[in-house]
Amino acid sequence: MTVAVLVEGLTVEFGRFRAIDDLSLAIDYGEVRAVIGPNGAGKTTLLDVISGVSRARAGRVLFDERLELTGRSESAIARSGVRRKFQKPSVFEALSVRDNVEIGLGGAGDPASHEKVAAILETVGLSEHADRLASELAHGQKQWLEIAMVVVSEPRVLMLDEPVAGLTDEETERTAALIRRLRTPDRAIVVVEHDMDFVEAIADRVTVLHEGRTLFEGSMARARADARVVDVYLGR
Repeated sequence: MTVAVLVEGLTVEFGRFRAIDDLSLAIDYGEVRAVIGPNGAGKTTLLDVISGVSRARAGRVLFDERLELTGRSESAIARSGVRRKFQKPSVFEALSVRDNVEIGLGGAGDPASHEKVAAILETVGLSEHADRLASELAHGQKQWLEIAMVVVSEPRVLMLDEPVAGLTDEETERTAALIRRLRTPDRAIVVVEHDMDFVEAIADRVTVLHEGRTLFEGSMARARADARVVDVYLGR
């Protein structure tokens, strides 16, 4: 498989706190990778560096094996095809569901854009809500709407930070099914999440972080059986 995101020797510090410590990992196209671990392990910081929110003290991040993302702005990284959905839904509540997705596409109003918006609304299960105000949606629906706003631009790397936080069991199952539908051979999906049943339902591989380093990498089934992972995270 071709590597979508390559992290090499990444170190991130906030004052005297080292959030990521000489971290290296590779995420392939076609896979769903879950990044898990205890609070403070460096999961969100990793997404922050890849998406340009935070800067690294050392190391680098490569996209598509050739484009260095380290030091680029958030907007430049997003335009390159690396997109992120943050933990808390951030939608334009005074606009319709359809208008929100059109903003994610760049606001284009041509027929092809309308078809693309309609298709992604169908994918996320919000077609019948297209003309509703985003403020009228339930929490889970707002999560799906924001995913639609990100995916409509057809990113090559899709990063989702705790996409099922606060969702009901039914909404969580629907979100898992949605992520499986969004998986394609030419897209990598990276998910940070604390719901281990959800992770097991979607992830090809998991990377377990602890104190900014990789503690384990492999299947979720193997992670559950790893004494180190149980000790620092799953057993809590």
